[in-house]
Amino acid sequence: QVQLVESGGGLVQAGASLRLSCVASGRTWSGYAMGWFRQAPGKEREFVACIIWSGGSPYYADSVKGRFTISRDNAKNTVYLQMNTLKPEDTAVYYCAAGPGIVAYSGRYYEGTRYNYWGQGTQVTVSS
Repeated sequence: QVQLVESGGGLVQAGASLRLSCVASGRTWSGYAMGWFRQAPGKEREFVACIIWSGGSPYYADSVKGRFTISRDNAKNTVYLQMNTLKPEDTAVYYCAAGPGIVAYSGRYYEGTRYNYWGQGTQVTVSS
Protein backbone atom coordinates (compact mmCIF):
# COMPACT_ATOMS: atom_id res chain seq x y z
CA GLN A 1 0.00 0.00 0.00
CA VAL A 2 1.46 3.32 -1.09
CA GLN A 3 1.70 5.88 1.68
CA LEU A 4 3.07 9.37 2.08
CA VAL A 5 3.16 10.51 5.67
CA GLU A 6 4.03 14.08 6.53
CA SER A 7 5.23 15.38 9.88
CA GLY A 8 6.98 18.37 11.37
CA GLY A 9 4.32 21.04 11.21
CA GLY A 10 3.50 23.31 14.09
CA LEU A 11 2.94 26.81 15.40
CA VAL A 12 5.90 29.18 15.17
CA GLN A 13 6.56 32.90 15.18
CA ALA A 14 7.51 34.83 12.09
CA GLY A 15 11.18 34.46 11.30
CA ALA A 16 11.42 30.97 12.75
CA SER A 17 12.26 27.73 10.95
CA LEU A 18 10.58 24.37 10.57
CA ARG A 19 11.53 21.18 8.80
CA LEU A 20 8.80 19.04 7.31
CA SER A 21 9.34 15.37 6.57
CA CYS A 22 7.54 13.05 4.19
CA VAL A 23 8.12 9.33 4.54
CA ALA A 24 7.24 7.45 1.38
CA SER A 25 6.46 3.73 1.38
CA GLY A 26 4.72 1.03 -0.59
CA ARG A 27 6.64 1.15 -3.87
CA THR A 28 9.95 1.92 -5.49
CA TRP A 29 10.33 5.67 -5.77
CA SER A 30 13.38 5.88 -7.98
CA GLY A 31 12.65 8.24 -10.84
CA TYR A 32 9.61 9.72 -9.19
CA ALA A 33 9.07 13.43 -8.69
CA MET A 34 8.36 14.41 -5.10
CA GLY A 35 6.56 17.64 -4.49
CA TRP A 36 5.39 19.83 -1.66
CA PHE A 37 2.18 21.78 -2.02
CA ARG A 38 0.26 23.92 0.42
CA GLN A 39 -3.27 25.14 0.88
CA ALA A 40 -4.27 28.08 3.03
CA PRO A 41 -7.86 28.56 4.26
CA GLY A 42 -10.05 29.88 1.49
CA LYS A 43 -7.31 29.59 -1.10
CA GLU A 44 -6.43 27.14 -3.81
CA ARG A 45 -3.70 24.59 -3.39
CA GLU A 46 -0.37 25.93 -4.59
CA PHE A 47 2.96 24.45 -5.58
CA VAL A 48 5.87 24.94 -3.20
CA ALA A 49 8.80 22.76 -4.30
CA CYS A 50 9.70 19.63 -6.26
CA ILE A 51 12.65 17.29 -6.51
CA ILE A 52 13.36 14.20 -8.56
CA TRP A 53 14.02 11.22 -6.32
CA SER A 54 17.04 10.13 -8.34
CA GLY A 55 18.67 13.54 -8.39
CA GLY A 56 18.80 16.75 -10.35
CA SER A 57 18.04 20.36 -9.56
CA PRO A 58 15.00 21.11 -7.44
CA TYR A 59 12.24 23.51 -8.40
CA TYR A 60 10.67 26.18 -6.21
CA ALA A 61 7.79 28.58 -6.24
CA ASP A 62 8.95 32.18 -6.44
CA SER A 63 7.30 32.90 -3.09
CA VAL A 64 9.61 30.49 -1.24
CA LYS A 65 12.77 30.66 -3.31
CA GLY A 66 15.74 31.47 -1.10
CA ARG A 67 13.87 30.55 2.09
CA PHE A 68 12.81 26.93 1.56
CA THR A 69 14.96 23.96 0.61
CA ILE A 70 13.72 20.59 -0.57
CA SER A 71 15.94 17.55 -0.15
CA ARG A 72 15.71 13.78 0.05
CA ASP A 73 17.31 10.91 1.89
CA ASN A 74 17.16 7.87 -0.33
CA ALA A 75 18.14 5.47 2.44
CA LYS A 76 15.22 6.64 4.57
CA ASN A 77 12.75 7.10 1.71
CA THR A 78 12.16 10.55 3.12
CA VAL A 79 11.76 13.94 1.50
CA TYR A 80 12.30 17.08 3.54
CA LEU A 81 11.22 20.68 3.28
CA GLN A 82 13.42 22.99 5.30
CA MET A 83 11.56 26.25 5.81
CA ASN A 84 13.48 29.26 7.06
CA THR A 85 12.47 32.84 7.72
CA LEU A 86 8.84 31.85 7.91
CA LYS A 87 6.18 34.48 7.27
CA PRO A 88 2.52 34.61 8.31
CA GLU A 89 1.59 34.11 4.66
CA ASP A 90 3.28 30.70 4.79
CA THR A 91 0.47 29.51 7.06
CA ALA A 92 -1.21 26.55 5.38
CA VAL A 93 -1.62 22.81 5.37
CA TYR A 94 1.41 21.37 3.65
CA TYR A 95 1.07 18.25 1.53
CA CYS A 96 3.62 15.86 0.17
CA ALA A 97 2.93 14.41 -3.27
CA ALA A 98 4.53 11.94 -5.67
CA GLY A 99 4.22 11.59 -9.41
CA PRO A 100 6.10 10.09 -12.35
CA GLY A 101 9.39 11.74 -13.17
CA ILE A 102 7.94 13.19 -16.37
CA VAL A 103 6.03 15.59 -14.15
CA ALA A 104 9.29 17.39 -13.46
CA TYR A 105 11.08 16.72 -16.77
CA SER A 106 8.15 18.21 -18.68
CA GLY A 107 8.24 21.35 -16.61
CA ARG A 108 4.72 20.75 -15.30
CA TYR A 109 5.84 20.10 -11.72
CA TYR A 110 3.64 22.91 -10.42
CA GLU A 111 0.43 21.17 -11.49
CA GLY A 112 -0.96 19.17 -8.62
CA THR A 113 -3.19 17.12 -10.89
CA ARG A 114 -0.12 15.44 -12.37
CA TYR A 115 0.81 13.81 -9.05
CA ASN A 116 -0.58 10.36 -8.31
CA TYR A 117 -0.09 10.07 -4.59
CA TRP A 118 -0.76 12.48 -1.75
CA GLY A 119 -0.22 12.57 1.97
CA GLN A 120 -2.74 13.72 4.55
CA GLY A 121 -1.00 17.02 5.20
CA THR A 122 0.59 18.76 8.15
CA GLN A 123 -0.46 22.14 9.50
CA VAL A 124 2.01 25.01 9.58
CA THR A 125 0.93 28.17 11.38
CA VAL A 126 3.13 31.25 11.49
CA SER A 127 2.14 34.01 13.88
CA SER A 128 3.16 37.62 13.39
